Amino acid sequence: MDLKVVGQPIGRVEGPDKVSGRMVYTADVDAPDALWGKCLRSTMAHARLARVDASRARQVPGVQAVLTGEDVPDVRVGVSLEDLPVLARDKVRFIGDKIAAVAADTLDAAEQALSLIEVEYEELPAVAGVEDALADGAPVIHERLAGYAGVPGRPADQPNVLSLNEHTAGDVAQGMTEAEVVVEHTFRTPGVHQVYLEPHATVVSTDDDGRIDVWASCKAPFRLKKMLAAQLALEEENIHVHGVALGGDFGGKGSQMDVPVCYYLSRAAGRPVKMVMNYTEELMAGDPRHPSVMRVKLGAKRDGTLVALDSDIYFDSGAYSGFKPSEIDGSYVVNAYRIPNYAIRTYNVYTNGVPGGYMKSPGQPQAVFAIESLLDMLARELDLDPVAIRLRNLMQDGDVLPNKRGMEKIRCRETIEAALAAAGWHGDEAGEDTGRGMALGFRHTGGSGTVNLVVSCSSDGEVTVLTAIPDIGTGTHTLLRQITAELLTVPAEQVKVARGDTDTFDTDAEPGGSKITAMVGRGLVEAVEELRDRITEAAADALGCRADEVTLADGRFSAGGAALAFADVAGRLIAEDEDLTVRKSYQPQRSPVPAFFVQVAEVAVDRETGTVDVKRVVTAHDVGTIINPLGHQGQIDGGFVQGLGYAVMEEMVKDGPRVTTLNLGDYCVPCVKDLPPLETVLVEDQTGPGPYNAKAIGEMSIVPTAPAIANAVEAAVGVRILDLPITAEKVYNALRER
Repeated sequence: MDLKVVGQPIGRVEGPDKVSGRMVYTADVDAPDALWGKCLRSTMAHARLARVDASRARQVPGVQAVLTGEDVPDVRVGVSLEDLPVLARDKVRFIGDKIAAVAADTLDAAEQALSLIEVEYEELPAVAGVEDALADGAPVIHERLAGYAGVPGRPADQPNVLSLNEHTAGDVAQGMTEAEVVVEHTFRTPGVHQVYLEPHATVVSTDDDGRIDVWASCKAPFRLKKMLAAQLALEEENIHVHGVALGGDFGGKGSQMDVPVCYYLSRAAGRPVKMVMNYTEELMAGDPRHPSVMRVKLGAKRDGTLVALDSDIYFDSGAYSGFKPSEIDGSYVVNAYRIPNYAIRTYNVYTNGVPGGYMKSPGQPQAVFAIESLLDMLARELDLDPVAIRLRNLMQDGDVLPNKRGMEKIRCRETIEAALAAAGWHGDEAGEDTGRGMALGFRHTGGSGTVNLVVSCSSDGEVTVLTAIPDIGTGTHTLLRQITAELLTVPAEQVKVARGDTDTFDTDAEPGGSKITAMVGRGLVEAVEELRDRITEAAADALGCRADEVTLADGRFSAGGAALAFADVAGRLIAEDEDLTVRKSYQPQRSPVPAFFVQVAEVAVDRETGTVDVKRVVTAHDVGTIINPLGHQGQIDGGFVQGLGYAVMEEMVKDGPRVTTLNLGDYCVPCVKDLPPLETVLVEDQTGPGPYNAKAIGEMSIVPTAPAIANAVEAAVGVRILDLPITAEKVYNALRER
């Protein structure tokens, strides 16, 4: 394709506003006469609330409202499963559960009032992890679960299991009988936080006419509006969720968080209320990635052919499930392999921990860590090359995944070969105590929801794209500018992207599932082509020819040696009262074309200390047309840094159910000095589901890093780490035990 704007590393649309400080985030919203809201959080992991006395708090000067569970309706909220009370009423279920809320003139007054609220607990036995939750006689965390709205399929005999998903194929028992080698291990991964720069924030204003204005660091404003109306018994037409910038998401900003509390405080105080979580609150009560315990059993022939897989995958949902759109699924444990007989049982389990939510590639980094580690262990057992065992078992076009989605145009082998070549896998052996490891995966582009767009042209030829889709840091609005400019053959600077909200459209999709470029991009192409055709018809009339004889290039309509500027034709139409506006609603079809990714890690291990030094990583990606190379590489780099943190350092450390890493000094994320050289290899193929055959990239590079490093550690010093993160202490102890 001869592209002029698409494919160029154009700077971000919102970049100048961000670096200048003009960008308005939720915490920046200046609601007149706004109060500060704060929540009192439980210090017990599991306890009945015998008494909550807020009388002294109400006497603090400047305090305008104090609410406890008894002061708000007895409702439960949630994105899918409605299990989360606005404020705890009968009992608390984790350290950080909200018991009371205060609105005051100043933040100091609000915090002083919180310190004066008296809470008397009747402590109950706490459930620290999934094994405890599943044990016979375990304390029941949600006694009334069966009565909650949105309860998925679940086993009746396991009260702390909120959902059970089962995927099966073939006959697993027969497959294991036919297997000549069987390996089985249990893998564990910790809870990790998304660590977005902007913590959750909310501003809510109510008035006497029932109008509710909401500003929230939530990427799903339309879903938020519907949830508030349905779950708080409000009139949907009275709710206006304004568009504000998001300071990062990584999957963690799709729930209501503090919006219901803020609403009730505003109604009680008669003034707007602003709530901004600090990072201690984020780490003790946010919506992190689920910890997991995964038992995986894999059977194979001696030549490495996989014949059976049996797995029980347990995700620790924490005390509530209301932060996530659906239960986390473990079907990625099959990964990109043909296994004729499998049984995958995925349990989402309540514990007295921090409620889990969504984080980039939900459920996939956990499951891929297990299967990619187990494949290397199987290869070692069979004395086979770990690459060869993967190549032997790769899925093929037409294969169907456990979730019943088909696979077409599979480019996994090519991506593996490109990664290995760049990493020098078949070259010189790594040095002493140095090893290489690889891991791979794939991801489809999501496709649920409806996209709404308005594309309009002004008399001077400036084109505006109006969308309610927030840019969560992925560069979506910049891609819309590039696609529009490419189709109209005008400079990118001639295209403006404007942000709408819930008063602009009736509904819209929310970012997530690597779907937005494909969804919004495809819808935008249809809208812009309709606008272009309308203007082309007018140009043809002016040039005295048919529309199919007109060529549009470099912002000029040409035919028969004559030419007209795009802006001039648009100006004439508007002067004749033509409305150059196109409204488009677009519902995508799910594409069977996945995108593959492969990483090769090289590590050096110090046998005396167990320290793992990641020396180099190669990341290879199966891509279509890259609309913006700068943003595309940014997604790869950012995902890899998160994957590196997941692999070697990040963990919400717990003492029983209590999180002990409650600040970003204790909860460590990679900084620039922790990063190894990263080489990116792009394997291009024009079969993607997005505009210009683009493929998804956002959720890819985080997934294979941990298993690639774990495999490299075993290749270096012969020890296998089965639980993340791979710390020096674990490697040291494993070396000594061996």
